[in-house]
Amino acid sequence: MAFRPLGDRVLVKRVEEATTTKGGIIIPDTAKEKPQEGEVIAVGSGIRDEDGKFVALDVNIGDRILFGKWSGTEVKIEGEDLIIMKESDILGVLS
Repeated sequence: MAFRPLGDRVLVKRVEEATTTKGGIIIPDTAKEKPQEGEVIAVGSGIRDEDGKFVALDVNIGDRILFGKWSGTEVKIEGEDLIIMKESDILGVLS
């Protein structure tokens, strides 16, 4: 991918949920909530703290994360819908 986030920003791809229920009912896109789970596609290099020391990010490429409902900025890169967010918007890493 030809995009590299800067500083403490992270590029995330949403993990889509199943489109049918257990009974086989198809849920239309307009009725579904956007998932709050994603996979980290790219990470920035980190930031400097108050003392000027470099602090690397806690997430890595390939991590599955949870983030807030209104976190980040939605963008389209190379035809894919992705989200750019600050590391502080990430609630946690799924293991």
